[in-house]
Amino acid sequence: MSSGYWRVIESSQNPHAKRWEQLVESRGIRKHGEFLLAGRKAVPEALARHPQRFHAVIAIDPDQVAGLPLPAHIEKFRVSRAIFDALDPSGTGFPLLVGKTPEMPKADLASPPQGLELVCALGDPNNLGAALRSAAAFGATRIVLMAEAAHPFHPKALRAAANAQFELTLLRGPSWAELGNSAGPILALDAEGEDMAGFSWPRDMRLVLGEEGRGIPETLKVRRLAIPMTGAVESLNATVAASLALYSHYLATR
Repeated sequence: MSSGYWRVIESSQNPHAKRWEQLVESRGIRKHGEFLLAGRKAVPEALARHPQRFHAVIAIDPDQVAGLPLPAHIEKFRVSRAIFDALDPSGTGFPLLVGKTPEMPKADLASPPQGLELVCALGDPNNLGAALRSAAAFGATRIVLMAEAAHPFHPKALRAAANAQFELTLLRGPSWAELGNSAGPILALDAEGEDMAGFSWPRDMRLVLGEEGRGIPETLKVRRLAIPMTGAVESLNATVAASLALYSHYLATR
């Protein structure tokens, strides 16, 4: 267990506080290579399953960490209410963990896919997090993040994913133009595509999930699948559509 020593920070001008405050946005996460994890359920689960990913805990009151499985290497910081609230935009009020973002190697899309790979360009961190959660649930352990995608360790993405980031291999993807040269099979969801209900899913494949609103470029040469619907609505939310496709692949190939 960790020692009882706490570093106290009361000024928002403290270098640690200034750095942490930047971690609520993607730019700060990229700059510092760190992220903040919040949540009454997410924090204890992450400490229990992935303690090596974190190096600090931030709290208003030391009593808040009582019962948390804090390893000895985790540094403890006690901060003012004003500082904490700036770092906790979701208002969880629960101690925050500080972790190092993992290296995300560039995806080798010239090589054939390994299992089900999700190629994702979602720009909304909430949507990206939800898609990562479904990917982990249905066996798409390799995620290729296009340049247009939100940062997977944005606080909103972490919250929506329920710690799924720690179970996935995250890779940096290419531009849309380069994606067309990738090894297949490559499939994408498109309302004008062939009916997904009768599709025979390959075990190894890449599933492309486009940007919100814009979808997949028409010039991208991929096989397109459509989710059958009643017609009561024009389209599905991107993450809902992705979840249905991932589940369908999971049932067909498990």
